[in-house]
Amino acid sequence: MSNYTIVNLVASSNLGQTLDLYNLAAAIPDVEYEPEQFPGAIFKLKEPKVSLLLFKNGKIIISGASSEKDIVAGIKKATKLIGEIEKNVKIKASPKYEIVNLVATSSLNKTIDLFQAAVTLDDIEYEPEQFPGAIIRLYNPKITLLLFKNGKLICAGAKSEDDINKSVNKIKKLLKDNKSE
Repeated sequence: MSNYTIVNLVASSNLGQTLDLYNLAAAIPDVEYEPEQFPGAIFKLKEPKVSLLLFKNGKIIISGASSEKDIVAGIKKATKLIGEIEKNVKIKASPKYEIVNLVATSSLNKTIDLFQAAVTLDDIEYEPEQFPGAIIRLYNPKITLLLFKNGKLICAGAKSEDDINKSVNKIKKLLKDNKSE
């Protein structure tokens, strides 16, 4: 089991009903809707601290959650407020959603020689004049890792915590002989 911290969960859901985004933006102060800039309305909740993208077709993208509990609470709270304005929107006791991206941070607890890593590993990009970390692409699970000299990692693109565990363990094995001078 790897040590990591989930910093962002992104999930998608669908209310199954059409939304009047102009009406919602006019009625709810925390909803921003500028269709000439972006086709969805942005709904920022303070508790849980998440953002929801609302689309006319009823699709919702929720981001900023640090747990699945926050996703459920965010969807429930948003649908309750939306339902008060748009009577056709029904609040589901247990909303269905799918995690589309999980972002986590971790540490290898050692200093990494990124030049050595770039020479010895496949699917790694390291251009220190453009970005201070190495970008590593794993394909099973399909995850992108940002690896820094201090051993800190950012995992993006995971669909589950199991994906994060697998990718952190995989990179630890790949870098077991890497020693920074």
